[in-house]
Amino acid sequence: MKKHPSRKTDTWPRRVTLGRVKVTVYRRKTPIGNFAYMLANYASGKRRFDSYASEEDALDAAGKLARQLSQRDVLAAGMSNESASEYASAVQTLAPFGVSLLAAVDTVAACLKLVPDLHGVHAAVKRDAQRNRQVTAKRVADVVADLLAVKEARGASRRYMEDLRSRLNRFGEAFQKHTCNVTTAEIQSWLDGQKLAPGNYQNFRTVIGTLFQFAVARGFAADNPVVGIEKLDVRQEDIEVYTPHEIHRLLAVASPDYLPALAIGAFAGIRSAEIERLEWSDIDLHGRFITVGASRSKTASRRVVPITDNLAAWLPPYAGSRGKVWRGTHEQFYAEQQQTAERTAIEADPTHGIKEVPPVPWKANALRHSFASYRFAETGDAGRVAGELGNSAAVVHRHYRKLVKPADAARWFAVRPEPAVNVTPMPAAATA
Repeated sequence: MKKHPSRKTDTWPRRVTLGRVKVTVYRRKTPIGNFAYMLANYASGKRRFDSYASEEDALDAAGKLARQLSQRDVLAAGMSNESASEYASAVQTLAPFGVSLLAAVDTVAACLKLVPDLHGVHAAVKRDAQRNRQVTAKRVADVVADLLAVKEARGASRRYMEDLRSRLNRFGEAFQKHTCNVTTAEIQSWLDGQKLAPGNYQNFRTVIGTLFQFAVARGFAADNPVVGIEKLDVRQEDIEVYTPHEIHRLLAVASPDYLPALAIGAFAGIRSAEIERLEWSDIDLHGRFITVGASRSKTASRRVVPITDNLAAWLPPYAGSRGKVWRGTHEQFYAEQQQTAERTAIEADPTHGIKEVPPVPWKANALRHSFASYRFAETGDAGRVAGELGNSAAVVHRHYRKLVKPADAARWFAVRPEPAVNVTPMPAAATA
């Protein structure tokens, strides 16, 4: 027969005994005249009383507790030296907090019922603790302004400041709320909706992360929600170049304000960000060179780029111009690229025998890639081309070697404006 813990039923309190384990059940009279039953439970290392409505329920619970404690004693008796050492270490770890090992285990077990892994439990507790910190409510746009002011005061480069300002102002316009209330899910949804290329996506993620790191340090947010934002694997994209015919079509429809930037990108290989900072005083048409100063260069180093014969043919209408080569904003610069590409499309006109011609697609970084590829094919000198591009000969060899043929290079650097007939060009950018 199955043995049950012995129950002494003569007087109160009663004890349920199993081996060396004894569990005590108390009975007390309530104010309304009936009885209530309490079980003294030491399972957690500290005494607590569990209440039961009936004597039978209390005694059954006492029997279960006695068996649990008896099994614990058996396990303790068979504990190895290693287990005993772990137990002692656990007790020492908890001692500064005044928490017993049993109480800690009970708490962790309760947490694991809600979050089924220890890492998740720790993350949830950490997140809750951070959320309970005192934060100052401040709107995203205002925190962006604070960050930009601090970065500028600390001497951040002009290029870095332009990138921060462009990306963060765009983010601030989208999030008209307090920084402390912006969530990971909201940022992820916004980034997904921008339909960014992987590299651009990662750049936005980094910049927004910098914003919230700044906000946390100054008490405007409890944590950095960007930590949980999805990361993308940014791989080296295939190098795309324009054909001589494509660049001719783009130049033919470019607006007077944008044409110099387009020609300089195509025939001097200067980066778009550098062109945006370039001024007409940097261009020496007589000496046939463009100076990209350290303050305008991506690499913060000065370089001199020669003006090729065909680039020299595109720039004379702008001789005497002052100020920036591109006078619009950063956003307008990239909008103009797309608009120029769209204007190359030709609609069909059957009555005049004109067939439809699709537009030249705008290719990311293709102006610089084209110049590098055709220039390397023309000169065969990686070091020379690297010096003009502002990077290394290894990069030129790795990305631009044998992408195009020398004959194609000759046609590229032969692209010139069509001769004007009784027309004196007076573009807007030529005025002071």
